[in-house]
Amino acid sequence: MLTSASSASSPPPAAQAAPLLELIAVDKSYGGLRVVDGLSLRLQPGECLGLIGPNGAGKTTTIQLCLGLAQPDAGSIRLMGRAVPDMARQARQHVGVVTQFDSLDPDFTVEENLLVFGRYFGLRDAELRQRLPRLLEFAALQAKAKARISELSGGMRRRLSLARALVNDPALIFLDEPTTGLDPQARHLIWERLKLLTAQGKSLLLTTHFMDEAERLCDRILVLDHGRRIAEDSPRALIAAQVEAEVIEIDGDGLDAAETLLRPLVSRLERSGDGLFAYSDHAAAALHALQALPGLRVIHRRANLEDVFLKLTGRQLRD
Repeated sequence: MLTSASSASSPPPAAQAAPLLELIAVDKSYGGLRVVDGLSLRLQPGECLGLIGPNGAGKTTTIQLCLGLAQPDAGSIRLMGRAVPDMARQARQHVGVVTQFDSLDPDFTVEENLLVFGRYFGLRDAELRQRLPRLLEFAALQAKAKARISELSGGMRRRLSLARALVNDPALIFLDEPTTGLDPQARHLIWERLKLLTAQGKSLLLTTHFMDEAERLCDRILVLDHGRRIAEDSPRALIAAQVEAEVIEIDGDGLDAAETLLRPLVSRLERSGDGLFAYSDHAAAALHALQALPGLRVIHRRANLEDVFLKLTGRQLRD
């Protein structure tokens, strides 16, 4: 059962535990367009798996398939040990879902939203009311228990959506872009709560467009593009395997001269709009050379997951 932020502890890892979610060679097409293409994945207890990819990569469709809300054209899916979609309803009794857009009932208060949602799982009101204090504490909404949804900020609504997804004490929570539209303070509080859940042994399947979010939260990242898995590993391993260690970002007047100057000094150059990106495992010589072009703005940093994402899926805008 959900515990408070102050009393959480990590359970010992289960040896060779069966995956909570498994997809094997799953295909899904709409109108002749392959949206999910031969996708296989496994999610173990206590793990946070991130699905990242451009718009239209198949992330949301993958979640719909996992929950039995869409029928696969080929392949097999097992959720909580049950075949999906045949036994999806039984499997969903043991999972939580936080959708991309809030579906809170505006006619109910905060605690009423939790109570009514719990009844969908066959929970009795007495049991639900025992769970309410912990859920409200987890969402940091104790003072808002009697408030209507219209009185809540965006961050409060997202925390309530997360608490509502925990009302049945699920082992696995699906999160589809849970922090979209939130300010930095609200995002960091959501991150704290998600880390608490994995510390308690719960599993997360997370889709996000925020690479820093994926890098902070996920044990493993699966990169999707055009419905296919194009890379999978831990965030650190993906960065080490896919991109150079250092990045120099350059903008301002004189990009053509900078590109000519840097070409023999770095491993890779990318021009995007009004910016130039130089990648190297040893950037000292390139940085020294750039001092001869004082009209440029130069940022030197370590490579991150966003660099991996852009290398694998491109810089072109996806609609």
